Amino acid sequence: QVQLVETGGGLVQTGGSLRLSCAASGRTFSSLAMAWFRQAPGKERELVAAITDSGVTTTYADSVKGRFTISRDNAKNTVYLQMNSLKPEDTAVYYCAAGRGGPFRNWPPPSGDFGSWGQGTQVTVSS
Repeated sequence: QVQLVETGGGLVQTGGSLRLSCAASGRTFSSLAMAWFRQAPGKERELVAAITDSGVTTTYADSVKGRFTISRDNAKNTVYLQMNSLKPEDTAVYYCAAGRGGPFRNWPPPSGDFGSWGQGTQVTVSS
C-alpha cells in the first residue's frame, strides 16, 4: 500500500494562496492516479481534483475550477495542489489519495476508487 503524507496546510486570508504537497512512498506511484479530497465539518468528503498517472488528464470540482491546479512530479513521487484565490468555503481538511492501479469506470472517480489516503492537512481561510 502506498503511504501518503500531506504538508502545506495552514491559515490564510481570503484571496490568498496555499500549495499543498503529498509525498508518496513506493515504486508504484508513477502508475497510480492521484487525487485531492476535502471534508468540511458536517459534510461529505468531496473530490477536489484528480490527475491520471501520466498527468495528461485532470478533473476538478466545479467550485474550484480556475482557482486550483493539481500537478505531479513522478520523479519526486509527489503530487501538488496549488490553491489560489481562496475563499472561506474552501476551509476543510484536505486529503491526498492514491488510486488502485486499475482502470476507472467513472471519471471523475468516487472516493471508493482510491485505496490509499494521507492523514489530512487543515486548510483554514479567514474572512
